[in-house]
Amino acid sequence: MQQRKLIEVPTDWPLIGCIAFGIIDRGTNLIQVRPSSSCPLSCIFCSTDAGPSSRNRQVEYVVDLDHIIEWFKVVAGIKRSKNLEAHIDTVGDPLTYPKIVDLVHRLSEISKVAVISLQTHGHLLSYKVISDLEAAGLSRINLSIDALDPQLAKRLTGTQHYDLRHVLKMAEAISNSKIDLLIAPVWVPGFNDQEIPKIIEYALKIGAGKRWPPLGIQKYVVHKYGRKPKGVRPMTWYTFYNELRELEKSFKVKLVLRPDDFRIVKDAKVPLSFKKGEKARVRVVGVGWLRGEKLAVDVRRERIITLVKAPHVEVGSMVSAKILACKDNIYVAEPL
Repeated sequence: MQQRKLIEVPTDWPLIGCIAFGIIDRGTNLIQVRPSSSCPLSCIFCSTDAGPSSRNRQVEYVVDLDHIIEWFKVVAGIKRSKNLEAHIDTVGDPLTYPKIVDLVHRLSEISKVAVISLQTHGHLLSYKVISDLEAAGLSRINLSIDALDPQLAKRLTGTQHYDLRHVLKMAEAISNSKIDLLIAPVWVPGFNDQEIPKIIEYALKIGAGKRWPPLGIQKYVVHKYGRKPKGVRPMTWYTFYNELRELEKSFKVKLVLRPDDFRIVKDAKVPLSFKKGEKARVRVVGVGWLRGEKLAVDVRRERIITLVKAPHVEVGSMVSAKILACKDNIYVAEPL
């Protein structure tokens, strides 16, 4: 298995524009923070094709701590809310970030930040990491546990050394700390249907969800570059929510979640720098996340832009590009 190059994101690159790293603002009081892109697992349903078994990724990224805090403050400054949530949710696992504890601490020092949450599969958790994150000010861990059967858990994570027993110990340690615990399995039809009720029972037993809901069951969704387990037919949203409502009745717990369960509200949004279809002059600054991609920066150095269909475009060159997508200030363009 080929080792992918780890790129330390230069501090002169903007941190708005790329889905793989930086800051993402979707127009609410929740701001996504992506300090790294790596993951130790190769989950068979992964929407971002993360981990050692990735077929589409060509590099991974890690962002300087001061750099990401600086850009977080830029986005936070636009927001009206004084109750922001900083949600650390990478296209891999945030615990691969070497300065994750420092990141949480620095975010906690920002006056507008009321909640700091982190999403992980827990493989890299330890008692010390939990204790350090608690001291740093972490509010909640969204912990992905997709099965309580050890062999099925290994199969779902695509990782033979995945230790479910360790992750369950970590879940209980989180539940006994000041950090709230939300258990967030991905429901993969035909694989872990029988596990979902067991996971609900387990979450309730260990006391997950003191401030927020104890569970956030996720629907398996097919993504263009994500993994597609053989034979799996995704549930429709209608079926998925019906199943959750039936489980709600059985376990007397809220499973159909809404933004207001997390006090997420609409808020001011970072203005778009480009519109779909617009042409822009950009400087190519580095290798893109996925094969065939490059990264570029606009001439005002406001946004980082992913160039697709660009395997032969040279780093350092100036090119004209057409913006193909710009939703939530995540830019995808094609060289002209």
